[in-house]
Amino acid sequence: MTPLKTLPIILSALLFFFTAPLYAEVPEFATDDERNTMQVFNFASPSVVYVTNETLVRDRRTLRLHAVPKGAGSGFIWDEQGHVVTNFHVIEGARQVTITLQDRSEWPATLVGTAPEKDLAVLKIEAPKGLLKPLVAGTSSNLSVGRKVLAIGNPFGLDTTLTTGVVSALGREIEAANNRTIRNVIQTDAAINPGNSGGPLLDSLGRLIGVNTAIYSPSGASVGIGFAIPVDTVKKIVPQLINYGRLVRPILGIESAPDQWSSRYGFEGVAVLRTAPGLPAEKAGLQGIYRTRQGGWQLGDVIVEVEQQPVRSYDDLLNALEKYRAGDQITLGIMRNGTIRYTSITLAAPQ
Repeated sequence: MTPLKTLPIILSALLFFFTAPLYAEVPEFATDDERNTMQVFNFASPSVVYVTNETLVRDRRTLRLHAVPKGAGSGFIWDEQGHVVTNFHVIEGARQVTITLQDRSEWPATLVGTAPEKDLAVLKIEAPKGLLKPLVAGTSSNLSVGRKVLAIGNPFGLDTTLTTGVVSALGREIEAANNRTIRNVIQTDAAINPGNSGGPLLDSLGRLIGVNTAIYSPSGASVGIGFAIPVDTVKKIVPQLINYGRLVRPILGIESAPDQWSSRYGFEGVAVLRTAPGLPAEKAGLQGIYRTRQGGWQLGDVIVEVEQQPVRSYDDLLNALEKYRAGDQITLGIMRNGTIRYTSITLAAPQ
């Protein structure tokens, strides 16, 4: 090889020799966004737990009952008293639930309360306070499409897995386990796979902004369309589950007709079958179905609005009432004999 042909090789070797130490001395390559992601993960991951549930089955040969794994999901520490928040569908039907903390210690959990209509459940473990790091609850009211979000969970049993994305849309609706509609749901493209359910959705400050609950996927795996229950909803419901074991909403004191009546008889709203004696609906003069002089049955009042919010189904009515407390006075729009009238009613506590 001639000297001219070897000259580029020699120059390249010399350049690498003299510049390699410069590259080696670079302290880190992380961008600001990467550093933020790592900081949020290190801050929040100790609060995320692994939820496993077992159910009892009977052996066909021996007829003995024994526990078998039924499912698994994620959750997070709510407070220093050991309350853990997860999805209702994660623990539905379980006879025994175990919480695994980040240090891999396992704790039997007791069920405190459930809200199937919001796909939320609260468990409790008797772990030392030193192992319990509650998440900081943020707000979902000021979220906007495009905001960075992070999801931490246990997809497919792989503990403490991080995925990132953005808020893809707001105000979505999904169906809960009991066919109720969960409204104002957050949509995100952060990967949410089986096992992520019940885990937290976080903002770039490490604050809880939602509870991951479902994905839309023909295959069952993440395709970039995930949903989370907004934290403002969670903050209203979890204290009720801790105090009462269930979601407490004020009542009107009516027995309503099935939603199928509306399509059968050509109206929109909630038909009142009858009112309960001494409760708000009766006091306000609402009228249920009644028998005519000819011996047939006549439709009475149909609730079509709550505080100017349209009511087309019983699900709409329940969602509207969840915004209020016992003792609040609200205005109902009532359809009677083809005419809408408005009446004030004072809500009562559930009995």
